[in-house]
Amino acid sequence: MRSAVIVFPGLNRDRDMMRALEQVTGSKPHAVWHADTEIPDVDLIVLPGGFSYGDYLRCGAIAARSPVMAEIARQAARGVNVLGICNGFQILTETGLLPGILMRNARLRFVCRKVRLRVENTCSFLTRRMEPGAVVSCPVAHGEGNYFADPETLAHIESEGRVVFRYAENTNPNGSINDIAGIVNAARNVIGMMPHPENMIEPLHGSSDCRALFEGLVA
Repeated sequence: MRSAVIVFPGLNRDRDMMRALEQVTGSKPHAVWHADTEIPDVDLIVLPGGFSYGDYLRCGAIAARSPVMAEIARQAARGVNVLGICNGFQILTETGLLPGILMRNARLRFVCRKVRLRVENTCSFLTRRMEPGAVVSCPVAHGEGNYFADPETLAHIESEGRVVFRYAENTNPNGSINDIAGIVNAARNVIGMMPHPENMIEPLHGSSDCRALFEGLVA
């Protein structure tokens, strides 16, 4: 499987993501700088987590206007899979590739701990190897992960089965509406999620709960 990881100034999870992809898929990802306007021919584009541009203005707001984002939008429109993790999720909402917005955590505190994720949708490129309703451990590390959408948008997301993950077992760390931890677009090829599955795929991480998500990418 061919993949590309987008690198913005201020990110700190790009190398984690590249290692996870290489370890599970056996193929080294392309690192694409945010100022580039071309992306190699790949099956998956990943926007990893961190603090692009220091999270100035709003999280992801400046990165969403980087030159590479126009190419990502074109690739997504033709069906290439796009995955945004944490700051990458924020960037995808800022560009309009995913609906809604990520706001400050409900208690206005940065949260860094493990949560429990319930798989709501197994018809996505990320969850196709998972069982419906499966619950896995996954770490979060964010200050602005409080997902919100207006009632009409939220109704569309819910009725169309576009919630991919929810925080389970009362582990919602940020006040996200309907416990939403990850969503997919209407075409089912753009996913955004706040937790970091790349940091829980091998025994050294304390658990390999999220490895099946990356194996789903290969499948």
